[in-house]
Amino acid sequence: MVTGTIRYWAAAKEAAGIAEEPFEAATLGELIAEVTRSRSELAKVIRRSSFLVDGDPVGKRDHATVELRRGSTVEVLPPFAGG
Repeated sequence: MVTGTIRYWAAAKEAAGIAEEPFEAATLGELIAEVTRSRSELAKVIRRSSFLVDGDPVGKRDHATVELRRGSTVEVLPPFAGG
């Protein structure tokens, strides 16, 4: 298991109730499962969100295949309104 930081932006921050928190997870899929386990509103936002891992976009890759490294920073970016 690796440790890092997950940062929430906009609607994800509101749903999580915090801007960031530490995590322990080996993959992005594991991390998402952990942070949404008891947060149904956050789970709804995350389903619509995109992610950056250490500044790199995850895109459409399967979250279970996105490996995290010790000290990784995961950014949760919900859809933004406007242009």
